Amino acid sequence: RGISSDQRPKRPLTAYLRFVIDQRPAFREKNPEASNLELIKKLAGAWRELPASQKQVYEEARKTDWKIYGEQMAAYKAQLTPAQAVALKEERRKQLAKRRSIRAKRELNLLGKPKRARSGFNIFLSENFQESEGLSPVAKMKKLFDTWQKLSTSQKQPYLQLAEDDKVRYENEMKSWEAKMVELGREDLVRSKKQRLKKKPAETAKQAKTAKASSGRNKAKLKFKKSEE
Repeated sequence: RGISSDQRPKRPLTAYLRFVIDQRPAFREKNPEASNLELIKKLAGAWRELPASQKQVYEEARKTDWKIYGEQMAAYKAQLTPAQAVALKEERRKQLAKRRSIRAKRELNLLGKPKRARSGFNIFLSENFQESEGLSPVAKMKKLFDTWQKLSTSQKQPYLQLAEDDKVRYENEMKSWEAKMVELGREDLVRSKKQRLKKKPAETAKQAKTAKASSGRNKAKLKFKKSEE
């Protein structure tokens, strides 16, 4: 209590980021029409071509700040109680997990991963969201959810059918995308067989139950036949 990870000393910038911050204004002046992405590419190229002696200036600045950071971190940790240290460690873990999740989603978007299939309610929501004028987004969601709940099965059917069609679209696009990922050496992004066939165990269990019942009936018939004989 009274301590937040926001008070934690900030890690020093890398030598490259120092170069970017230092040189960005000059590069922007020389390339006023360039987009931010184009500007970053130019700066990255300039950093790669920068002589080692000039890179060393930024590296030395990083080392100096890193030493100060170590001292600040020691002082910061010294003021924490054991409970605060545990709480802040957990907060830090969640922050890092969130950052990793954001980076992973950004990477998948860049790689063109297909969008997930929408549910019937999501399709209904997208078609009717703009009609509820004057309401906050949360109020619109609640109103449309209540409306969806009151729809009859026949009224929901067109949206449910569109959702089924979207599932087929998603699976077909995913198969093509996963094949491409395998070619690129990114098997880590391909769904496991267990994920792809997650509905099969239930189907297999049902089939086994049916087979067992059928076997039981056959045994009963055979037993009855023998008794007749």
